[in-house]
Parts: sequence; C-alpha cells; structure tokens
Amino acid sequence: MSEPLTLYKLIVLYMLSRVDFPLTKAQIGDFILEREYTNFLNLQQAIGELIDANLITAQSIRNRTHLLLTKDGKQTLTYFGNQISSSIKDEIDEYFKTNEITLRNEVSVLADYYKSTSGEYDAHLVVKEKGVNLIDITISVPGEETAAAICDNWQKKNQDIYQYIVGQLF
Repeated sequence: MSEPLTLYKLIVLYMLSRVDFPLTKAQIGDFILEREYTNFLNLQQAIGELIDANLITAQSIRNRTHLLLTKDGKQTLTYFGNQISSSIKDEIDEYFKTNEITLRNEVSVLADYYKSTSGEYDAHLVVKEKGVNLIDITISVPGEETAAAICDNWQKKNQDIYQYIVGQLF
C-alpha cells in the first residue's frame, strides 16, 4: 500500500511543480480521479500526509483548499521524481497545456465573507495575478445571505467590475 501511496504523493508534487499558482484539492482530484489513478480516499490520505510532512501547504478559502509546493516539496521531487512514469508526466503536462488558463482563473479570483466585530458581514473580494493583488475589496453588508451572494457574483462578474472601476478612476 505504501508504494502506490508514494506514487500518488509524487504525482501531486509534480502537478504543483508544473504551475506558478496554487491548485485546489478539487483541481488535483479532478485530474487524478478522472484518469482513475486512485480513489478519493487514497488521494485525500496522500494530500494529508504531504501537508503533515510540510512538502505542501494548504490554505482554506471559503469552501476550497488551495495547495502550494514548499521548498522541501521541490527538493523531494528532485530526488524521487524519476519514480513517476514519463507517460504520467506527459499526461500532466498536456493537461496543463490545455487547461492552464481555466485553472489559473479558478484560483485567482477569491471571495470569502465573515462576521465583523460590528456585527455586520464583510465580503472580502480579491483578484490575483502571479501572486499580486490586482484588486482587493471589502464590502460590509448587514446580512450573511447578502455577503454570500456578493461572493458568488464576484466569481462571475469580477472582470466587468474591475474594468468599470479602472475606467472610472482613470
């Protein structure tokens, strides 16, 4: 069991090494599970062990967990990356070539809300590009339902809103 689990861990590390932005657990899962490399539980175990070993970091944003490769994770991959078959590496590289823009957009647009000390809800909206915040807005609203709706709409309308704001200010 440990040998296949090691391969799943190396696949996750390799995937994270091929992009310059975080990937979500769901994005990694979509690729690995769609190709039936393993099942959901084994994948979750592999990711959990990578986090525990500080080979990747995890950051929860709303209902998504964003994963990033650490320095130790990169080093581990240089030592053991040759244990991943070239066909799997080719599949991963092709997947990113085809889906990079979509994957990047999914993790570059962030929206979360929380209850503030004043009792209202703050919707925190961000668009990132290469780790830099292009826009970072916090909107206070009276209800949780409104804050959740703002976050949902941010995912759909962030480009239009960004262009409008920039157009109004320049």
